[in-house]
Amino acid sequence: MTTDDDPDPVLIALVGPCASGKSTLGRALRAAGYLVKQPSQEHSYVQNMWQRLTKPDLLIYLDLNFESLLRRRPKNHGGPERLAEQHQRLAHAYEHCDFYVDTSELTPEEIQEKVFSFLQKIKD
Repeated sequence: MTTDDDPDPVLIALVGPCASGKSTLGRALRAAGYLVKQPSQEHSYVQNMWQRLTKPDLLIYLDLNFESLLRRRPKNHGGPERLAEQHQRLAHAYEHCDFYVDTSELTPEEIQEKVFSFLQKIKD
């Protein structure tokens, strides 16, 4: 994202548990011209890996509950223990995120609407 006042692109990092919508949102943001990175923080034991890998200007955290994970990945979800483990690994990112979205009951379009609205507000 660039503005007239600041020609440098804003780097957005997307983190969250598996199946929370990071890849879909990342594609939409890139298509709109945003610079986006998706550090695989949910797979790392290093709490601040998202900072080390990306040094983002903005951190967006997408979340979901286990019931939604089951709907999105009925055969490949790893159980509630895996989701709990990912939440633990993401705790530092959660504490430092600029914008949090619980995607559990949202469509990809609704997630995008929330995020684009947030980005517009901080741009103004």
